Amino acid sequence: MRMTNLRQSRPGRDASLSPLAVVLCAHGTRDGRGQDVVRELCAQLRRFRPGVRVEDAYVDVQEPKVQSVVNNLVGLGYRVIVIPLLLSEGYHTEVDVAEAVRVSDMAVSTGPLGPDTFLTNVLWRRLKQARADSSDAVVVAAAGSSRPQATEALHKVAGQLRELWGGPVSVGFGSSAKPSVGEAVEQARDEGARRVVVGSYLLGHGFFHSQLGRAGADLVTEPLGAASLVVSRVLAKFDAQVRADRALRRSA
Repeated sequence: MRMTNLRQSRPGRDASLSPLAVVLCAHGTRDGRGQDVVRELCAQLRRFRPGVRVEDAYVDVQEPKVQSVVNNLVGLGYRVIVIPLLLSEGYHTEVDVAEAVRVSDMAVSTGPLGPDTFLTNVLWRRLKQARADSSDAVVVAAAGSSRPQATEALHKVAGQLRELWGGPVSVGFGSSAKPSVGEAVEQARDEGARRVVVGSYLLGHGFFHSQLGRAGADLVTEPLGAASLVVSRVLAKFDAQVRADRALRRSA
């Protein structure tokens, strides 16, 4: 996590007296169902942390972009916490979000939501809702990234899910990494799986989720969505950053 001195961004501004704003930064999608997930997470954060300004932002496809939202809020005098609604480190967290918060020491990023056991538990629940059982082979499907830490993150999720599931669990990627979701499904069948279920390790409906139905699996789960445990994870990221900022100001 990027540690940033939030004490002041220019002479005369005391961060401890500045109002707080949170930017929930998603990838972006043209699918209205995926857009609804971000809106619902914003609404839930406003509900559980009243008094904090909450804005949405995106790194691709949708507007407004995270850079412009952060710039605007900092210009209005807010201390800004960016929570990337992304499920692992990758290009968007390391470049888009990192550059957005670099403009001012009044802005900081918490790092992505995942991997985390809260999210793995949502995935487990989605499998149960799809009426999968432990005799089914599960392929955990992520969007994919060229960054090795994103691949490692998905393998971590698969390990967590394997402990909960009790059956075979593998991984597949939508792009930029191997194996593809289709290759992972085929491999599971070659290993004797009676049924193969793709577990969508994606936040919401969009391009990548729409491709999962073409991978040859028997079932595809719904995305994680704005489930209560996803909301809890967002709140936990926010609260941890607020505590870290207070400790940093005390030490300063």
